[in-house]
Amino acid sequence: MAGFGSDTGAPPSAVPEGAANVGFIAAIVAVATIGGLLFGYDSGAVNGTQPGLKAAFALDEAGLGFTVGSLLIGCFIGAFFAGTLADRAGRRNVMRLAAVLFLGGALVQGLTADHTVFVIARIVGGMAVGAASVLSPAYISEVAPANIRGRMTTVQQIMVITGLTAAFVVNYFLQQAAGNDSTAELWGTGYAAWRWMYLMQAVPAAVFLVALFFIPESPRFLVAKGRHDEAGGVLTRLFGEAVARAKLEEIRGSFSADHRPRLSDVLTPPGGTGFLGIRAVVWAGLLLAVFQQLVGINVIFYYGATLWQLAGFTEGDALLINIVSGAVSIAACFVTIAVIDKIGRKPLLLIGSAGMAVTLFVMVYAFSHGTLDPTGKLVLSQQLGVIAVVAANLYVIFFNVSWGPVMWVMLGEMFPNQIRGSALAVCGFAQWFANYLIAQSFPVMAAGLGLAASYTFYGVCAAISFVLVRRFIHETKGKELEEMAG
Repeated sequence: MAGFGSDTGAPPSAVPEGAANVGFIAAIVAVATIGGLLFGYDSGAVNGTQPGLKAAFALDEAGLGFTVGSLLIGCFIGAFFAGTLADRAGRRNVMRLAAVLFLGGALVQGLTADHTVFVIARIVGGMAVGAASVLSPAYISEVAPANIRGRMTTVQQIMVITGLTAAFVVNYFLQQAAGNDSTAELWGTGYAAWRWMYLMQAVPAAVFLVALFFIPESPRFLVAKGRHDEAGGVLTRLFGEAVARAKLEEIRGSFSADHRPRLSDVLTPPGGTGFLGIRAVVWAGLLLAVFQQLVGINVIFYYGATLWQLAGFTEGDALLINIVSGAVSIAACFVTIAVIDKIGRKPLLLIGSAGMAVTLFVMVYAFSHGTLDPTGKLVLSQQLGVIAVVAANLYVIFFNVSWGPVMWVMLGEMFPNQIRGSALAVCGFAQWFANYLIAQSFPVMAAGLGLAASYTFYGVCAAISFVLVRRFIHETKGKELEEMAG
């Protein structure tokens, strides 16, 4: 079988240097990446609300875990349907729908007194998160020129982490305003502080919804729908009239003449390269989507405080480590912006895989040499604790320089125009389902197998990802979307 993601044929003409309207493109990216901010904010807002949820809905630990994790159920549903729905209704319109779901989900979660309604609202909010996670980078890829596309799409990852951090900060100040008690009433409204933690999500959701009315539809979608005059108008605003004419013809030539995009396009066409009936390039996308989660990054994001307390740190130290990890993540993404369009996507993925494998096994070393106190809690010496913290933050750096942003960059650009929406549906579903499985399995693995064994699994997956990327992933740096072949 040929390498996943290979492409053939003569490349179309690239957008000339300096032809792009960078200011207009930057404004579009700023709006589209608010979806990433909400992606991070909605994921992080639940931190700090657990005491309120348990008290309001009389939840045990299992009930709390399901309530919190229900967001991820919505995420893989939203990611799957967003791609195909975007091929029918448009990228911009589906992002508008996601903004409405964000807004409604936030308000209902903050106001309802019924647990079932709360969970449904959380799933609905998760559907918006899943939709935004795949459509924002895809939309950016479809409006940005190849020479800056990687940098523009990487902004999405910065906004995700910024949203996550913003949720932590807002939750902290709301808790402080309520007298350091998230279950206490706030501002004489009759609503406890933890409810305001959900209600505050409505603010960026409303901004996202309004802002989406000021950006154009993707020209690739417009061409797919036969709306060539509108596509030409958008391309003219993006690249100028001379470039727009040539680019319009290239985009028209990249779509199948016999049918519009559909989900079955991910299947191997006659004479095409594939495996088990699915196109090779879709398998490449699935590889990236699933292994981004199998390396265990969301164990750090979702269970950071719990992880470090299990490793013997105090609650205060654990929260501080989480804050440091968030700041390190944002800084690492800025490094990616600086280099992704220079050295390429594949080298960054390889560097990330190797770095994550090494740092994860260093963490395994630290955890495996700890001792257990009389209650069975892992205790690390000061030296081992320092080793574990340094290794964890290096791991976060390697992830956020590579797999964190680069996976989304590649999913947004690696597929041919004809199958982009359908391939994103499949790969987005796989990414969020893997996310769900890792998030749900970690507490069981940590309790039953221990931290050392759990992190050995993540380290092995990082090592495997290096081999798979080297063998099956092909570079997309500097290529126009019309060059991508499946």
